[in-house]
Amino acid sequence: MSTARIQSMPAAAVAAATCAFSCTMMKHHHLRFPRNNAVLRGRNRARKIAMSAVSDPLEVCVKASITVPNKLGDCPFCQRVLLTMEEKHVPYEMKLVDLSNKPEWFLKISPEGKVPVIKFEEKWVPDSDFITQSLEEKFPDPPLGIPPEKASVGSKIFSTFIGFLKSKDASDGTEQALLNELSAFNDYIKENGPYINGEKVSAADLALGPKLYHLEVALGHYKNWTIPESLPYFRSYMKAIFSLDSFIKTRALPEDVIAGWRPKVMG
Repeated sequence: MSTARIQSMPAAAVAAATCAFSCTMMKHHHLRFPRNNAVLRGRNRARKIAMSAVSDPLEVCVKASITVPNKLGDCPFCQRVLLTMEEKHVPYEMKLVDLSNKPEWFLKISPEGKVPVIKFEEKWVPDSDFITQSLEEKFPDPPLGIPPEKASVGSKIFSTFIGFLKSKDASDGTEQALLNELSAFNDYIKENGPYINGEKVSAADLALGPKLYHLEVALGHYKNWTIPESLPYFRSYMKAIFSLDSFIKTRALPEDVIAGWRPKVMG
């Protein structure tokens, strides 16, 4: 009898009865659906980003451009500090300083008139070596530290670049001295690369990269000189560093690099 009644019920009534039954079951049995782990991870990541965004940015004084107003200048040591904060996702606020006309407020916090200078807990701290080490200690994730035995890799490139850039005598050996350092670095990256500490960018790369940028721009302009094709691993290393989003964001204009080295070249 009851079966006959159900069979004769209109389709709309059957659907309504089914819906009511389902809702009742969910109400009384508290049915739950499994959550998507990827969605949860995405929410956690977004929450962490939001938390970091509300933290007070670190104040850092850096060299201002001398060719374009309100732009970052050509100091490789300033870029090293900015690169470190970018790679560690540390919020910061740049204070651009005209080093040819240093304001009084800057000389009060940096009596020697040097950049970069960063503010840690109400105290202004100079020197890119000390600043980057402090950033590593205060913001350990992601880690950028490097074993001591690798810290000096490529450390003589910058000084030999300057010697060659300032040289007026093509036979004084300064070009060969630079090539020797670049060749040694090329061999090191071939065996240990793609970066100085292997697969991941480290503090050593962030220190060397800005100097190599100056090398490329200044020697290209003043000497019409480029990295030899015989150093493919060195060339690949430069390309990898210069392609980092953090590097693109913090690099100086080529015009500033050229202008910055002009007194040393012409002097």
